[in-house]
This record gives sequence, C-alpha cells and structure tokens, in this order.
Amino acid sequence: MRTIPVLVLFADLVLIVSTIAFAAVVRGRITIFGDAAEIASTVVGGVMVFMTVAWVGSIALIGGYEPQVFDSGLDEYKRVLRGSLLAAGAIGIACYLLQYELSRGFFVIAFLVGIVELIIGRFIFRRLTFAARRRGHLLHKVLIAGSRSHADELALNLKRERRLGYRVTGVVTPAYDMSPKTRSGIAVLGDIENVADIAIKSGCDVVFIAGGAFGSSALLKELVWALETHNIQLIVAPSLTDVSGERVRFRPVDGLPLIHVDGPRGHLATRGSKRLFDVVGSLTLILLFSPLLAVLAVRVRLHDGGPALFRQVRTGRDEKAFRCLKFRTMVLDAEALLARLHEEQGHSNGLFKMKDDPRITKPGKWMRRFSLDELPQLFNVLRGDMSLVGPRPPLPSEVLSYEKSTLRRLRVRPGMTGLWQVSGRSDLTWDETVRLDLYYVDNWSMLQDISILARTVGAVFRSSGAY
Repeated sequence: MRTIPVLVLFADLVLIVSTIAFAAVVRGRITIFGDAAEIASTVVGGVMVFMTVAWVGSIALIGGYEPQVFDSGLDEYKRVLRGSLLAAGAIGIACYLLQYELSRGFFVIAFLVGIVELIIGRFIFRRLTFAARRRGHLLHKVLIAGSRSHADELALNLKRERRLGYRVTGVVTPAYDMSPKTRSGIAVLGDIENVADIAIKSGCDVVFIAGGAFGSSALLKELVWALETHNIQLIVAPSLTDVSGERVRFRPVDGLPLIHVDGPRGHLATRGSKRLFDVVGSLTLILLFSPLLAVLAVRVRLHDGGPALFRQVRTGRDEKAFRCLKFRTMVLDAEALLARLHEEQGHSNGLFKMKDDPRITKPGKWMRRFSLDELPQLFNVLRGDMSLVGPRPPLPSEVLSYEKSTLRRLRVRPGMTGLWQVSGRSDLTWDETVRLDLYYVDNWSMLQDISILARTVGAVFRSSGAY
C-alpha cells in the first residue's frame, strides 16, 4: 500500500528540485522582472533545500501522499494545487518576516512552472500505474466482508475497474451464509465475526465492507478499532453503483456519515450549452475533414459502383426515428444476408456484430478499423439528430426488445462516440454496453463529454473492438 506514495514522493522531489534549478537559470536570462542577474549557486542551494522541504511538507500536510487519494478522481490534483499554494504563501510570509530578499522573478517562475510540472507528473505516474496493474503489478490485496451475493457483485465491479488494482483474495460471510465458495468462485475464508483476525493473517491491504456484513454499527466500529494498529485500509461499499462522484455528497450528522445522492443529470444533456457545443464542434470537424470525406466517398463509389453513403433508420432522443448517415462498408445486398447470419450465429437480441463479417467490403474493413465510416454522422450532429457524445444510436428493432430501464438511453441524443466506444466498442457484451450508456445518461457533465472526446482519439488509433 505504501509503494505508490513513496514513489510519488520521490518523483515530486525530483520535479521540485529541477524546477527550482530551472527557475534560477531562467531568472538570470530574462528582464521582465527587472534587470537580469545571476543567482549565486550558494544562494540557490540554500533556497532549494528550504523551498523543497516547505513544498513537499505542504503537500503532505494537505494529504497529497495519502494512499486513498491516488488512482482515480481529481482529488489528488486538487491537493497538489492546494499544497503548492500553501507552500508559496508560507515561503512568502517567511521571507517577509525574516527580511530575506528572495528574487520575485525566481519565486514566480518556480511556482508557476512547478505546479504545472507536479500535476503533469502525477497524471503520467497514474497512467504508468494503470499500465503496471494491467500486467499484474502494484495490486491491492482485497478481503470482502458481506453476504455472498453482495460480495460477488462488488467483486465484479472491482474486476471491471482493473486500473484501480484491487485483487480480491477472499470473502468472509455471516454464519448463516457460509459455504466454501461464492457463486462466482471466490473462496470464503471464514465467519464475519472473525474478520479482523482473518484480515490480519491473510496479509490483505484493504477490507471492503459490502451489504449484509454487520447487523449493527457497533460491530463495524469494533472492526475499525481492531485494525487501527495495522496498515489495512477499511472501505465501506454502499449498495449503490454507477453513480459519479459529482452526484455524491457526504454529510456527517452527530457522528453518522450520511450519503446524499443527487438526482440523475440526463435532463442537463438536452440544454442549449451542449447543443451549441455540438454545432460548433461538428462544423469545425466538417471543415477540417472535408478533403478526407471527399476521398472516402470516391473510394467507396469506385469499389463496386454502389452509393457512397448508407442511410439507416435509427432511433434517437425520445424514440424519434432518423436516418443515420455512414459511408457504406458492406456489399449492396448486406441486409438480405443479415437473416442468414443471425441464424448461423444464434443471434436473437441486441446489436449484431461479428468478426470477419463476410458482408464487409475491402475498403470497408480499413474504414471501420479507424471509424472513418462514421464521419458522415457529423451532418447528423449538425442537423440535431445526434450529438458528438452520447449513447450508441440503436435500431428500431433493438428498441422493441428493450426493458423499461434500458429505455433511459433514449432520454438524450445518441452520439458519434461515447463511453461504449472508449471502453472497448464491439468487444463489449450487450449488458456492458447498456450499463455504460445508462451511466452516461444519469451522470452527464460537459467535462465528461470533453474527456470522452479526448479518449476517443486513442480508442480509434488502437482500433480495439473495431469490426
């Protein structure tokens, strides 16, 4: 558990020291803060030690090296920023009280560059950590306490978020729910009354408290006391999934931590700001890609003489039908062959996708690989049928088989890209696709849209799940 904080601390020290040295060199070569002047190496050395200790100490004081701030969310970056500003204020006040004439230019350059470097450094370290965890390194050993059904559900969510590095090693369950393994095959290590002893002996890093774990709050309090001298993190997982952090607020009342959950945000995705973003974005991309659009249209026409565009009826917001535009990537009689492929593949529900689809043309294969066939949908976005980001536009036949909860996908405009695309595209199961679309609808934010657009570039070039 302490490996990542130690590595991050070392990286911060390197960045801060290099930033201070850089600020000293730059200050000696610019005149924007007054006459350029060399800063003596002895002065730089003394200031470097003082600033480094103050800077790292302030970030630590704000909690920037606590294990729970790493891995996800913006809290880590916020703490780095607040800690850096605290260090800047403390150093400024100390220099004033001690009447030490610290170069203003050096001070400004050091903190402006340093804050940016520290945040970028944290981001890069996070990406490297995710990559290491996908290879089985830097993992947290997890013990789940709760009923077998709740433990399985939580374990599934933890497995889905592999980047967080939680590896479930076992489960402890109530005495009435004992069996050698859970339904998903996780070993049951004992009775929940002995969870503290089992956690300590198993060498786990984290204990997750799932539903059905304890009959009273006193038992949970006793577990906290039992683990207080051990380096084991305790996390309570409420029976609440697919809710973004922006919708959750904690409010302790007389020692009782209450979780406030804001309502779904799907209605916000229909407001004018998102529509304005779509219009400006689609117009810009159409102008940028106009030469490519012309080349692709000619390439499709020359291949077999058929039409360049494929117009297919899709279901949009509030179940309104529209004609979705794509470059044609299949043979002319593709629809006639669909029924036979359904029968051969045993397909009966949801979106039909198959690798090595015999209906796909030669130019269609590489267009699909990089999602170039979907570029004409920019005109659907401009027209208001679609959005740049949103759930995948379904076929009317798919909508007929939707369950009531799945219909929530249609509360917003469908998108050219979305969480389903940046999370694996056609490699996802139907249930995973629906889950991601519903998460997007219920937790919509403009910042999330921008993040998805940025992630789409990487997903397209990786070509994962594109067929």
